[in-house]
Amino acid sequence: MMPRTRRRAALLGSALFVLALVLLALGAAVGSTGLDSLRAMREDPVAWQIVRDIRLPRTVGGWIVGALLGLAGAVAQGLFRNPLADPYLLGSGSGASLGAALALLAAGLSPAAAMASGWWLQVGITGAAFAGAVLAVMLTLALARGAQHTLRLLLGGVIVGVVLGAAKDLVTLAAPEILQSMQGFTLGSTSFLGWQAVALMALVLALCAGASWLLAPVLDGLSLGEATAASLGLPLPRLRAALVAVLALATATAVAQAGLIAFVGLAAPHLVRPLLRSTHGALLLLSAGMGGALLMAADLLARWLLAPQELPVGVLTALLGGGYLLWLMHRRGMARSGARVS
Repeated sequence: MMPRTRRRAALLGSALFVLALVLLALGAAVGSTGLDSLRAMREDPVAWQIVRDIRLPRTVGGWIVGALLGLAGAVAQGLFRNPLADPYLLGSGSGASLGAALALLAAGLSPAAAMASGWWLQVGITGAAFAGAVLAVMLTLALARGAQHTLRLLLGGVIVGVVLGAAKDLVTLAAPEILQSMQGFTLGSTSFLGWQAVALMALVLALCAGASWLLAPVLDGLSLGEATAASLGLPLPRLRAALVAVLALATATAVAQAGLIAFVGLAAPHLVRPLLRSTHGALLLLSAGMGGALLMAADLLARWLLAPQELPVGVLTALLGGGYLLWLMHRRGMARSGARVS
């Protein structure tokens, strides 16, 4: 990496770090009544307990979920050499939804009873969602006969996602009482994130970030084409399988803890690329930071806009990320039109 590019990467990383700290402070202050004073809450033990045990883990956990999705999105776009690739391409989102639906069906609880059941049901839903996501990725790999062929892997993920999504719909039709709970999972939420979930996701994020950093030269080689990457002496089948494992682990962990949150993994790399033209090493880590900031901002808006009511955070991420991508496509279309006229 050139010194100028390295300086720009350090500057962007520092800006994302400062932004995360600002959003963390705002996340601790925004509650059901809107924006509260942190100084006043420190004088009230009950209010401070709410900040420490609910708002802070939710805000920190939201950043980690966004970072996992941003990292997975950058890996997916580099692996498939497609700027429209997102973390759910291998069917992990549909698999996690099916696992959560089966867990609620097995519990036999209505939405109100599920909310009052305590931590054990949340742990069960989380485990089932993670198992479903992993199963979906394994089915995709089996259908694609491994990770050797990128196009076959992509098509296998689409097929598995459609089939498992249809299976989830059949489960919800057979048990309408879980429909409301499944709607919350599908729209995404950071409401149930606690310190244990934060610790688990932080460990997974550290593992995935380290592995993706080591595998970044593979993505640089793949960006030049399969033949060029093979001519560089890279063991592509093994390294591509390792990238698929990083993508699956990061996506499954995020989805299992917070549900399906749209557009963060797709938009985060697109927000980084115009600011920094670099190799995948810096792009992967900065996409993680951008994804964390994007989800934290969306979660703050979800809590604040209609307080004391709360919007699903997945709706806001879809609006923010989708709006940005539509604007980007419009700008590029106008630039191409202007170039043809000139």
